[in-house]
Amino acid sequence: MTTQEIATLFKGEVVGDPNVEIRRVAKIEEAGTGDLTFFANPKYEKYIASTNASAILVSNGFDTTRTVASRLVFIKVPDPYVAFLQILKRVTPMPDPFPKGIHATAVIPDSAKLGSGISIGAHVVLGENVVVGANTKIGHGCVLGDGSNVGENSVIYPNVSVYHGCKIGNRVILHSGVVIGSDGFGFAPRSDGTYEKIPQLGIAVLEDDVEVGANCTIDRATIGQTLLKHGVKLDNLVHIAHNVVVGENTVIAAQAGISGSTKVGKNVVIAGQVGIVGHIEIGDRSVLMAQSGIPKSTEPGKIYFGSPAKDHHRAMRIEAVIRSLPELAKDIEQLKRSLEELRNRLSESKP
Repeated sequence: MTTQEIATLFKGEVVGDPNVEIRRVAKIEEAGTGDLTFFANPKYEKYIASTNASAILVSNGFDTTRTVASRLVFIKVPDPYVAFLQILKRVTPMPDPFPKGIHATAVIPDSAKLGSGISIGAHVVLGENVVVGANTKIGHGCVLGDGSNVGENSVIYPNVSVYHGCKIGNRVILHSGVVIGSDGFGFAPRSDGTYEKIPQLGIAVLEDDVEVGANCTIDRATIGQTLLKHGVKLDNLVHIAHNVVVGENTVIAAQAGISGSTKVGKNVVIAGQVGIVGHIEIGDRSVLMAQSGIPKSTEPGKIYFGSPAKDHHRAMRIEAVIRSLPELAKDIEQLKRSLEELRNRLSESKP
């Protein structure tokens, strides 16, 4: 593609030669001749003058006159990072690791309903009355339990287990090791100290355009359903407990865990290693910063940090005080000594 073709694709503007040919994409610090890169993070501005890229995607507001890299062609677009990702897909097609058609070792009962254009790998096992939509790809070693349902154009990587009755929407991506519909963690204590297992009779439901990272577990509901709504994205090693509801377009980073019956709003950002207790509500557009412990419901649109989590600004003030504790302790000791000396002098001055 030429720089002008790229600009036209994103309704952008070329500053420099519009006929420069782009053959690859690369990071700004590693790019060479024929490469396209992008600038979206101020931390990387230092590389603009030294990069060997032929062209660079920048935001519409970027001042191209302030850089000494006059040889560079700048392509101004509304969002350089998103544009870079889209160009990446066009010039570097992803390899397809899935076999064509249905492998001879797959176990598929007569009751299963399979859409057109599907791909099913080796040693896949489908249960009774499973439904798989058109153009869906299922990798080697996957198991879909009785009555489970997978929509159209979904991708299930090797060694994924979808338990009985669970429902997977259209354009869903499940990475290796994912378990959908395992039992929720429910045990009633007996008087003798042992536990009675609570039956987990519900299902897990993933709506359209959900992506689940490697080795995540999404438990089935005790009664009803555990639900990930449209557009939810999970990183690797995330645990979603029974009867949790995760709202539209919420993103959850690695090693986060959400306890049972909690309701997470839409467009929430949950960072790595966040722990959320059960039976609370996380407001829409909340941001839960890394390693925070969330003991109660949060307000919409606010940022939380710490364990127990607090409003971000308050948590940062507390953190600043904690860092100063050694010095504060010294000051207090000095004050105590000064007060003691003052008391002694006062005692000695009395008749």
